Amino acid sequence: MKLSEIKEVLKTLEAVNFQLPDGTFVPEYFHVTEVGLVTKNFIDCGGTVRKETVVNFQLWDANDYEHRLKPQKLIHIIELSEKVLGIEDHEIEVEYQNTTIGKYDLDFNGLNFTLLNKQTACLAQKQCGIPSDKPKVKLSQLNTDNANSCTPGGGCC
Repeated sequence: MKLSEIKEVLKTLEAVNFQLPDGTFVPEYFHVTEVGLVTKNFIDCGGTVRKETVVNFQLWDANDYEHRLKPQKLIHIIELSEKVLGIEDHEIEVEYQNTTIGKYDLDFNGLNFTLLNKQTACLAQKQCGIPSDKPKVKLSQLNTDNANSCTPGGGCC
């Protein structure tokens, strides 16, 4: 979800809720402790130099159980960060500490914001020799293709 998208969604909501990948919710008394611009400059395993920029939201829950972040307040925090930090319309990454600090992609399911598990991947699959698709093998042909291989001298044992 991009920054422009969350601002549009927030205009339609009465409450801000974040649902974790396991279906549980970030406690409703959470704070957005940071809105920042994170740029990662790196080189992938194939030698290509890359640059990735995201808007980072850090969620934190403390023991102030009466705290509730209203949608309009979050819009204000976002707009202030855009003005002060020069943040543009990038994808949002959410940090939230459960057992460790997790980083999540953000989506909206029509009712709540959903935190989606991020995945690692090889960005240079061709250079690393990783096939783009697994070869499809018909099990029925395995028996016919190898039917004669388990004969004396066939190399199956």
